[in-house]
Amino acid sequence: MDDKAYTHRTASKQQRWRREAVELAAVFAAVAAADLVANVVVHGHDGPVLLLASAAAMLGAALFRGWLAHRHPPGRDALAPPGGPAVSSPEESDPPVLWRLRTTVADTPGSLARVCAALAERQVNIVSMQAHPLPDCTVDEFIVRAPAALPRAGLTAAVAAGGGRDIWTDRADAHELVDVPRQVLALATRTALDAAELPVALRQLFGRAAIRQYPGRGSAAQPGVDGHLMRLPLPNGDLLELSRPNLPFTPTEFARARALVELDTVLGPRVPQVEARISRPAGDDLTVRRATPADKAAAVAMHGRCSPESLRRRYHGPVKDADRYLDHLLDPRHGQTLAVETAQGRLVALSHLMWDDEGAEIALLVEDAWQRRGLGVDLVRRMAALALEAGVGTVYAVTTAANTGLISTMRRLSAPLDYQVEDGTLVITAHLAEAAEKLPAPWAAR
Repeated sequence: MDDKAYTHRTASKQQRWRREAVELAAVFAAVAAADLVANVVVHGHDGPVLLLASAAAMLGAALFRGWLAHRHPPGRDALAPPGGPAVSSPEESDPPVLWRLRTTVADTPGSLARVCAALAERQVNIVSMQAHPLPDCTVDEFIVRAPAALPRAGLTAAVAAGGGRDIWTDRADAHELVDVPRQVLALATRTALDAAELPVALRQLFGRAAIRQYPGRGSAAQPGVDGHLMRLPLPNGDLLELSRPNLPFTPTEFARARALVELDTVLGPRVPQVEARISRPAGDDLTVRRATPADKAAAVAMHGRCSPESLRRRYHGPVKDADRYLDHLLDPRHGQTLAVETAQGRLVALSHLMWDDEGAEIALLVEDAWQRRGLGVDLVRRMAALALEAGVGTVYAVTTAANTGLISTMRRLSAPLDYQVEDGTLVITAHLAEAAEKLPAPWAAR
């Protein structure tokens, strides 16, 4: 027996002897009080009056105790057993946990019912469910609300006991409690309005999926699903690849993605016509708007007015032919590009928000004559707000440690920043969630 157990037993014995001594003293006191009352009642002249007064006093005390208990019900400590921890009431217990659950079941009658029954035995509530039929089986996907005390392994064991296999689980949040057909229609609407929304819509549809676009590989690729990899040729000849290491894609998911791509093909390149005024202290009349492929000639002319140093900071090396970059950057399917133009229609700044795996890259070029006027800060803040609107929580900029202007501009986002230096390249990553309230609307006049 260790010292802790010995100490606990000694304390328990002392507490028991103390309680027994108090109870014995109470018995002797009660006997003495009863003998005193009996003598008074038998030998005194006011015996019956004393008995009635005692009865009235006890009745009044009982009524007062009942009223007091009704006004002040016992708390958690009153529910605790003697010598044990307090018992939590149902309202004070830990809240249930949302899980996203996927499993494969046999394509036979009752297979889904057995999985549901196994979950019910563990007090797991099914919030939503969708089925992905395959030739010889069915993949069922659930959003469930499980007790906080049920671990991931217990949830997996319950599904396995119900006949499920190839079980995958992950924590979910309230944003996933959506009707899937309605979600697909909403994403299709966003894609129809803006070609740059296609990669974002696919990411929101499939969760934690990495998206890569390969120029010119679409014609040689075969569309389809290969386990954790999905291939989608794009109308401009590029190849879009989606990968999800933790969860294989299903034919149903491929059909949804292909429908979004076909919608994008039918509608063609499109950029919403949005703009805002930028007020400068010098009285310059500037407008910021979404750029389109039609702005290529004006963008090439702006590159010609930029110094080699400005172009080197933007492209991390010498630039001999801006056409090679602008065809890609002005294509709305690769991201969103903002252009700042004067009242005469001349472009003086370009900024790009290019979708990446789980974030977006920010790039910026301001003509030399317009630098140090706050245009860079304005454009970076607008691009961060556009990223948040698209559901992207992190943006990053790739530069060098010598580019103090861009470093200072990223700091003006008032967001937590991560710095990573490798082979002379500096990557600054901004986490936008904590700065969301400080970022104004992307198309507000400033």
